[in-house]
Amino acid sequence: MTAEITRINPPQLHATPGYHHITVVEAGRTAHLAGQCPLDPTGKLVGPGDLDAQIAQVAANAATALNAVGAGPEHVVRSLIHVVSDDVAVLGDAWRRLTASVIGPAFTTASTLLGVARLGFPGQLIKVDLTAALPD
Repeated sequence: MTAEITRINPPQLHATPGYHHITVVEAGRTAHLAGQCPLDPTGKLVGPGDLDAQIAQVAANAATALNAVGAGPEHVVRSLIHVVSDDVAVLGDAWRRLTASVIGPAFTTASTLLGVARLGFPGQLIKVDLTAALPD
């Protein structure tokens, strides 16, 4: 059975910049991706201090991980984005870059964007956690 995914924005809640307040998955299997970091295949951090380069690497890594389980960004039902910044403009720019990336459709679902003080690797500026409802 293929999972049915419904995305909802109740009219009583505020408008969003592209995500949905609620994502309902009727049935099926799910994949929970570990936080996708801006690391290349050798484990080296890409673009230390360069948010653009890191977003591109995170998006590529997430696309690869989704593909490994037979899914695409359209199957994502939840995203959590961590960006090292407390600047609203930087956070908004990161959101816009992600939604324009190869995994952009992943962020039309239930999504949370957080500004954080630090991530796990020195120089790391972004991490993206995704949950996907797997197609049959």
